Amino acid sequence: MKKIVLTIISLVTLISCQSDDKYENYNRDPKNPTQVDADFLFNNAQKSLVDQMTSTSVNRNVFRLLGQHWTETTYFDEANYDLTNRNIPEYHWSEMYRDVLLDLKTAKEVAEANPELSAGEIAARKAQAEVLMVYTYQQLVDTYGNIPYTESLDAEGFPLPAYDDAATIYSDLITRIDAATPNLTGSGFSIDNIYGGDMAAWTKFANSIKLRIGIRLSDVNPTLSQSTVESAVAGGVFTSNDDNATFEYQGATPNTNPLWVDLVQSGRSDFVPANTLVDFMNDLEDPRRAVYFDDNMGADTYVGGIYGASNTFSNYTHIGDLLHQPTFPGILLDYSEVSFYLAEAAARSYAVTGTVEEHYNNGITASFEYWDVADVATYLAKPEVAYATAPGTDWREKIGSQFWLAMYNRGFEAWTVWRKYDTPVFNLPEDTGNPVPARYTYPINEQTLNGTNWEAASEAIGGDEQTTKIFWDVNDSPSN
Repeated sequence: MKKIVLTIISLVTLISCQSDDKYENYNRDPKNPTQVDADFLFNNAQKSLVDQMTSTSVNRNVFRLLGQHWTETTYFDEANYDLTNRNIPEYHWSEMYRDVLLDLKTAKEVAEANPELSAGEIAARKAQAEVLMVYTYQQLVDTYGNIPYTESLDAEGFPLPAYDDAATIYSDLITRIDAATPNLTGSGFSIDNIYGGDMAAWTKFANSIKLRIGIRLSDVNPTLSQSTVESAVAGGVFTSNDDNATFEYQGATPNTNPLWVDLVQSGRSDFVPANTLVDFMNDLEDPRRAVYFDDNMGADTYVGGIYGASNTFSNYTHIGDLLHQPTFPGILLDYSEVSFYLAEAAARSYAVTGTVEEHYNNGITASFEYWDVADVATYLAKPEVAYATAPGTDWREKIGSQFWLAMYNRGFEAWTVWRKYDTPVFNLPEDTGNPVPARYTYPINEQTLNGTNWEAASEAIGGDEQTTKIFWDVNDSPSN
């Protein structure tokens, strides 16, 4: 059934990408609700979102480079933070607005207009779509800063949408997820490749997204952060890897994990693990190296490519075998991530059960279990790892370092950990020494087609530069 469903997705994608206007691709609904079923729209949005966050194509997603888990070999512009040559901000913006948010918005509208659905079934479907919309809007804020929000997805009313303040969007996302969560009951969309229609799992997912939003706010709005985190935890967040928000890929194109497309089907060898990550894990003798990386350099020998340099593929450790599998799942949020958020919440004396150390250990343990790596107890007992003795003058470095290690293959979250927790020390690119980006710049099309609103947004955030920080990023992140 999944193969049939995912094949139909490719047809829906063709419909969703058609547009008569270059700009309105981002801000209008080109689908005919009478022709496309809400279930397929919802599933297409799921796949588009996970594909975009999972891909490692340098035309689509360079987050593993920004998080310095990987670096490049022959072509290394992106590892030197040239993100405009391939127009990467444009592609990400387009994918998230057009192929994710518009599909979700339309899926809600089609479901609401379906006379065969009960009021409860409509509410449940709209709530599922709303949860993914909140996830996507937060991701866009965390990537760009201020973005079109209240005027987005309505080209007829707002062909050139204004940008909203990022902090204000965050507050509204909390309101939206609070409104959606109680409706995650009964029967939702019939096609759901994340949770298979399990609405209790969707509720945990919604609360875990809310937890993420709350923790992001901790340095800039501690009152709202605390109330949001405590409410999310009371509602029920992830408690094991069984709760992870994963998308199951298939073994045949076009429904494979995009990593397989980029790393295997392409026949290319464009990436190796970065020395930033490999050296850090070597210092800890981290047993996850055996699954994160290949053993092509010999048993227990791992050599990371020099970040931002031209690296000969054969001279460095390669990416582990699991990431070359076509069916390897894509992840939107997992238990390890949730555990590290709870560790910060405990460190800030929020009303959550468990100590900082317990949640810290849970985060590491969840990572080991996910990657099927043994000996987590031995690892946790290392003085360099044990919470009481791990390096760091406060909880921020202790939590952040292990959080960053646990987010392997989730480049956006690895980059975000560095921005939020200001650890570990990143390497400046060997070739240029350019500073690590704090955000994506706005797409060129926004400058040329929505110039007035782009100028206002750029001024509001302090300049449309890669070094301009997202509103919640208030401390200096280290690099050398």
